[in-house]
Amino acid sequence: MTIDQVQGSQSSSTPLERDARLASTDHKVAPSEIAIGVVIGRAAEYFDFFVFAIASVVVFPKVFFPFAEPVTATLYSFAMFSLAFIARPIGTIIFTGIDRRHGRGVKLTIALFLLGFSTMAISFLPRYEQIGAWSLYLLGILRIGQGLAQGGAWDGLASLLALNAPPDRRGFYTAVAQLGAPLGFMVASVLFSFFMLNLSEADFLEWGWRYPFFCAFTINVVAVFARLRLVATEEFSRLLEQGRLEPSPIVPLVRTHWRTLLVGALIPLASFALFHLVTVFPISWITLFTQRSAGEFLMIQCSGAFICAGAVVASGLIADQIGRRMLLLISAGLIAVFAIGSIIAPLVVEENAIGQTIYVNAGFTLLGLSYGQSSGAVTSQLNRRFRYTGAALTTDLAWLLGAGFAPLIVLFLSARYGLACVGLYLLSGAVTTLVALSLSRSEIRQV
Repeated sequence: MTIDQVQGSQSSSTPLERDARLASTDHKVAPSEIAIGVVIGRAAEYFDFFVFAIASVVVFPKVFFPFAEPVTATLYSFAMFSLAFIARPIGTIIFTGIDRRHGRGVKLTIALFLLGFSTMAISFLPRYEQIGAWSLYLLGILRIGQGLAQGGAWDGLASLLALNAPPDRRGFYTAVAQLGAPLGFMVASVLFSFFMLNLSEADFLEWGWRYPFFCAFTINVVAVFARLRLVATEEFSRLLEQGRLEPSPIVPLVRTHWRTLLVGALIPLASFALFHLVTVFPISWITLFTQRSAGEFLMIQCSGAFICAGAVVASGLIADQIGRRMLLLISAGLIAVFAIGSIIAPLVVEENAIGQTIYVNAGFTLLGLSYGQSSGAVTSQLNRRFRYTGAALTTDLAWLLGAGFAPLIVLFLSARYGLACVGLYLLSGAVTTLVALSLSRSEIRQV
């Protein structure tokens, strides 16, 4: 790329992005360096995500819904949690327009600052006893802001990573991009566990819970710089010129590729359903129906997330040997077996600490194997023009259909009919994934 090309590409960029582009013009970025930027960006997003998720169980029912009995208050809190998943596709549509008009640097800067601000602002919200229903309205607005920002935070770096990786290691590098989820959960769970175990309940509910939310803005500022530096690289510009990572209009995308979008959203359903059934839901059950400390259980989940990270990496190595499609079939089958086992003999019916630990660790292992390769599984079937935006939209729809309402639905059913409902919900997701894979006619490739 010549200096003239670089200067021409700066016309729609922010000063920050232009500086990063000039600094990166002569710098050849290796896949390993791209991987670091991807992991930092994803970990920041998932930290915000899990901070709200954990608080939805251990904080919000008492701080924002004190007028309801515990189970009902948690259901209200999970309904608030779902708002972001509804807003996320809308965010993708809005920020795709910003991307096309003003450049990816502008889009990412706005999206990540909105995400960080929305999360941080929650830490300053007054309790329900102080301002009444206004606290709920403000919480809902900020949660929608998180969802819009998460839709806009899609940067295509995961696709860039796969395209720049050696052909025989694309499964591995695709999996590396997914490490942000377990890392974000580990940081969020450790922070909450620390305050819960070292503060009285009154102090924790008064001010301790606010610190993890307050940390979000700093973490997202770091993520902005890490991601803009890569967005400004020569490789990224070259791929844009080739049309591989070009933001496209939504209407033509849906009109011409609606079937691929639908199948792409259904393939990760088993993984995304399991995602919340081993992270958010178990905390709610432990808190509501057992005497076990939620802070201690969060540390058990943190160890499970560490196992999940290892399983994510293993999924990449396995996919490079047997192919992504085969790995998705195997992992969906294993999730179905896990779901049937949960129906027949749910391990957390009573206060069985060993059973709870087994359930969490086994679930996190399966989550890592499936989640490592599930995102964007049919993106390669899209026309090059639509691949970038199509990957974002399928991910949004998969989260909405598979995970957005999972904690709400499963807690509602389990509180009334027993924990076997967890297995039934998960089994439905596994069956949907298997059906979607069978409907995908062409082979699922690594990019």
